[in-house]
Amino acid sequence: MNPFLSQKFRFYSFLSMFLLVFVHGYNLHERYLQPWSLVNEDLKFTTFTEYFLANGIFRFRIPMLFAISGYLFALHDEKPFTSRMAKRVKTLLLPYFLWSIIGLLIAVLLTTFPLTRNVVYNTHLQPSDKLFGAYKLEDWFGALLWPTSFQLWFLRCLFFYNLLYPLLLKGINKMPVILFSFFTLLWIVTFGVVLLEGEGLLFFTLGIWLCKKQKNIADIPKWFNVQAFAFLFIFFAVAKTLLAFYVNDIQTSTFFLFSLLHKITILAGLMVVWFGCNWLVHFFMNREWFVKLTSFSFIIYALHVPLITYFIDPFFQLLRPFRFYRIATFFLLPIFIILFCVVVGWLLRKITPKVYGVLTGGRGF
Repeated sequence: MNPFLSQKFRFYSFLSMFLLVFVHGYNLHERYLQPWSLVNEDLKFTTFTEYFLANGIFRFRIPMLFAISGYLFALHDEKPFTSRMAKRVKTLLLPYFLWSIIGLLIAVLLTTFPLTRNVVYNTHLQPSDKLFGAYKLEDWFGALLWPTSFQLWFLRCLFFYNLLYPLLLKGINKMPVILFSFFTLLWIVTFGVVLLEGEGLLFFTLGIWLCKKQKNIADIPKWFNVQAFAFLFIFFAVAKTLLAFYVNDIQTSTFFLFSLLHKITILAGLMVVWFGCNWLVHFFMNREWFVKLTSFSFIIYALHVPLITYFIDPFFQLLRPFRFYRIATFFLLPIFIILFCVVVGWLLRKITPKVYGVLTGGRGF
């Protein structure tokens, strides 16, 4: 692989995990974000900034990660598919269940303290509204399959996409136009059923296609104009954000309008970030401290939820005397959570490297 392309993969994998913490630190009244999410609050600097960033500018991350994953999986076709899937059990499926258990244990532990008990139950991250003390066997099983650490859906879907790889590769070779048209439609309508998520399928397949067609994605293409795409990126993110404050209800027409604006923002953002920020990659990937920091990408991803979700309201209380406590929480709490995750990862890797290796699927060494 092109050395600079390898650097870009590592840089953007870390950046995506870093920004993911901020997205999950979104703290307006309706905290679960969808492409069509509305804001039932007044338009202010704080509310505009949080929505603009969390549900606009930062949304390129997941599609980029799926595309990188597809590209890397397609890069090793010389190895038997069965052996690669056996490895994916260790790198995807096992960490999925282990971090699902850890997230559940964190939730149960926090409910033992009066100060944090209501915080845990009020966030409704559990698949059941029952108190943990009333859980039956099927409730615990459901909590592992649909975990409190909801960000783990990415690992679950990625494992399933890996299983589909032979079919996806055949579709790319036999009927690429039909395949990509169908996957694009699923992506635009944000289709999702159990293991099949339209959000990732299109870009995972795109990554396979880029690898197999040997496209040069490391360098800036001649047709790319960073200023034009940056304008589209900002314009559509602003338009969608403003609409979220003035639309009162989601109907069929507004659903498709929000979806379309959201997807255009993502596509423009992908292009700007991937092709327009090579200077950032060069700058940071030539800093030893940053390269070391990127080794903790997975631990940041796996550990930050449910922690950040549970600590938003306590952080509010801590900063409430400060006039801009909400926007301060949005920026400061993710930084503290990221630092905590890095410290935990560093200690685990230093004290129990084998445990660290199992938890991260062999990443971060």
